[in-house]
Amino acid sequence: MGMRITVPQIKARKKQTKIVCISTYTAPLARLSDEVADIILVGDSLGMVLYGMDSTLSVTVDMMCLHGRAVVKSSDKALVVVDMPFASYQGSNATAYKNAAKILAETGAGAVKLEGGREIEGTVKFLTQRGIPVMGHVGMQPQNFNVYGGFKFRGRDKEEFEKIIDDAKAVEDAGAFAIVIEGVTRNLAKRITDRVKIPTIGIGAAPECDGQVLVAEDVLGLGFGQKPRFVKKYAELNEIIKDALVDFAADIKEGKFPAKENCYE
Repeated sequence: MGMRITVPQIKARKKQTKIVCISTYTAPLARLSDEVADIILVGDSLGMVLYGMDSTLSVTVDMMCLHGRAVVKSSDKALVVVDMPFASYQGSNATAYKNAAKILAETGAGAVKLEGGREIEGTVKFLTQRGIPVMGHVGMQPQNFNVYGGFKFRGRDKEEFEKIIDDAKAVEDAGAFAIVIEGVTRNLAKRITDRVKIPTIGIGAAPECDGQVLVAEDVLGLGFGQKPRFVKKYAELNEIIKDALVDFAADIKEGKFPAKENCYE
């Protein structure tokens, strides 16, 4: 086992070397992602990717703990960050601390991620002052799915543009060590990256961000449905898996599996 990348090391990457962040939730993909990732993000997007939910809103702290533990146990290099799901931190600082502490204690992860800006500034400060590293998340926030009326890009008008910059500054000032910027115009993502002193991780944002993140299943061409414009697929594993399963089924029907070498004598 090697030494894991630490929060201070990620923070020091600002404008130095690009940060590779992969979002994944299972032991097999964590093991593979750990070879190349600086950060593995256990995102609450697991609700949609793994469980077929329509949004992230039904994901629970216990679900995040189970998947977070699997990822930590199956990796030894990357910093593991676990999302705090909807309603696990917005109610009060005490509730946020209880849930964040539970996630770190039960998973062994190195940090948690919270969505929001100025409105959660106090919560981020409360957690970071008590030894819980926090990654921020501004721009399009999937936990605000109902408020937005769907998954929609943010920052198209001047008022919202300025608000998202202010959100990023607020999260930085509260003690976050990095910020995910999701679903905003390239100009806005670049402006935030220039304004804050902590690394920015883009998803549907800009190449000027200090790092990038995508869901591993999207990168690998796993899963179904239309992918957003910002996703780049580097493989088409769906077709490979489908062909393998078709061959498996055919072998069973034709009596070719199990063969002699698959049996115990």
